[in-house]
Amino acid sequence: MKYAKLGHSGIEVSRVCLGGMSFGAPSADFHQWTVGPDETRAVIGRALDLGVNFIDTANCYAHGTSEEYIGAALRELGVARERVVLASKVFFNEGGLSREAIEREIDGTLRRLGTDYLDLYIIHRFDYATPMEETMEALDGLVRAGKVRALGASAMYAYQFHNLQLVAERNGWTRFTSMQNHYNLLYREDERELIPVCRQYDVALTPYSPMASGHLCRPTWDSSSMRSTTDATMRSKYDAAEAQDMPIVSRVAEVSERRGVPMASVALAWHWARGVTAPIVGCSRPERVDDAVAALDVELTDEEVSYLEEPYTAHELVGPAARPGERPLAGTTNPNAK
Repeated sequence: MKYAKLGHSGIEVSRVCLGGMSFGAPSADFHQWTVGPDETRAVIGRALDLGVNFIDTANCYAHGTSEEYIGAALRELGVARERVVLASKVFFNEGGLSREAIEREIDGTLRRLGTDYLDLYIIHRFDYATPMEETMEALDGLVRAGKVRALGASAMYAYQFHNLQLVAERNGWTRFTSMQNHYNLLYREDERELIPVCRQYDVALTPYSPMASGHLCRPTWDSSSMRSTTDATMRSKYDAAEAQDMPIVSRVAEVSERRGVPMASVALAWHWARGVTAPIVGCSRPERVDDAVAALDVELTDEEVSYLEEPYTAHELVGPAARPGERPLAGTTNPNAK
């Protein structure tokens, strides 16, 4: 396993992060393709055996059962708390990022995970309804109280992330050290503004959907998997751009065939070539963990990176919450998005 520091936090994380959206009780209003406690334990056990120490989840994933299953798995596996870097999120809950909501939700997350602190606490979206000062002061209070070691943010506009960092700096509060943004070979809009702001602040990139919900793992757009046939959020994120994205999918398939590795390995290797600290990989079976870790051995050449990127054209934004009065953007109002 390879490791890296999580931005300026000093926390060491594996270069693969295990995503928790695959874990939890299936439901019609969240996801039908999540796996149960036994499968969760098997996946986490394999990940730990291979050196993966970074696990990401959220208070809203599978209505909180993702956190419950992860916490139970770690207890049943007898894992020492300091051996894992646990991350969770707050926003898709009553009160958004208000002080009251943050203080309430962190306690619920800690209870479900069965721990007294989080290594990384992430704001899931930007909250237009709450003053930035209220949010950042509340988050800083969690760090000072020892409930959280470091702070992260997720999908938002670059100016919002920059302003939040400025608020923290001006008041002597804890700044964000990671950004969990929507980033993959099919969606690179954050290269224009958000990623440069992250570089400015020494913020680690830990992207979600590194394989575009499976579209970068196969030469065809659709599949017969449970996720492909039931996940409406996935379709809202990607289907509108199928025509412009399929040339990229074809190039990933071509490079994977030439290299003799799975397409997923090429898709993940592109992230590391682009300076990503740890892409978040969802795994429903232990073998998927094996594949993700094996991808660390794939190093793309500059020519291969350029070849994979060349067909890309500008996309509609997918991820940041829409400004008040604007029509909702894909993957902005539903926690199923990531």
